[in-house]
Amino acid sequence: MSKYICGVCGWEYDEELGAPEKNIAAGTRFEDLPDDFECPLCFVGKDQFTKED
Repeated sequence: MSKYICGVCGWEYDEELGAPEKNIAAGTRFEDLPDDFECPLCFVGKDQFTKED
């Protein structure tokens, strides 16, 4: 499982944890998030996230 960081505000999406505040279940891979997924803090789209190494 990977983590993805919002390039605007730094919020972290952890695939292992999901995003309960956005009704995204634990274990949901980043590529499986809906196309209209937005950062819950600054509301930018998936294209603004980068994979954490």
